[in-house]
Amino acid sequence: MSRVGKKPIEIPSGVTVTLDGSNVTVKGPKGELTRSFNPDITINIEENVINITRPSDAKEHRALHGTTRALIANMVEGVSKGFEKSLELIGVGYRAQKQGSKLVLSVGYSHPVEFEAEDGLEIEVPSNTKVIVKGTSKERVGALAANIRGVRPPEPYKGKGIRYEGEYVRRKEGKTGK
Repeated sequence: MSRVGKKPIEIPSGVTVTLDGSNVTVKGPKGELTRSFNPDITINIEENVINITRPSDAKEHRALHGTTRALIANMVEGVSKGFEKSLELIGVGYRAQKQGSKLVLSVGYSHPVEFEAEDGLEIEVPSNTKVIVKGTSKERVGALAANIRGVRPPEPYKGKGIRYEGEYVRRKEGKTGK
């Protein structure tokens, strides 16, 4: 049995989960998320607990069991607490600023790089070297943070670039003279 899949999901107060065939809708104070799952996996909602079971020990069902449980747990956590990813800009002259709903990055290119926050996501700039991406969907928050980081990933020689908060960048020594 999947250790992750066996674990029940507690539904916090203020969150409602509805099941329509293989579609799961989760509503909470932060928003609403809907996702479709494989119809082979059985999802049971009893009082304030969600249980996920699989029909057999086939390799496909074992893989889907834990994945389905993790996705539903992330949906429940997203609409109740929300998710956030923090990014740091490290480098001389590297800065971020917010212009309306756009994030404008100056990271050493000849032009500023702009990002538009999608609906359901929010971009905050508490200081000119820090960016915070917030939202209800863990997947979309992580994807937007990865796209922002991809503009200028950290390089190993001087450590300049955009990195996740707390990310360790392994440094290299560089060339030595004769």
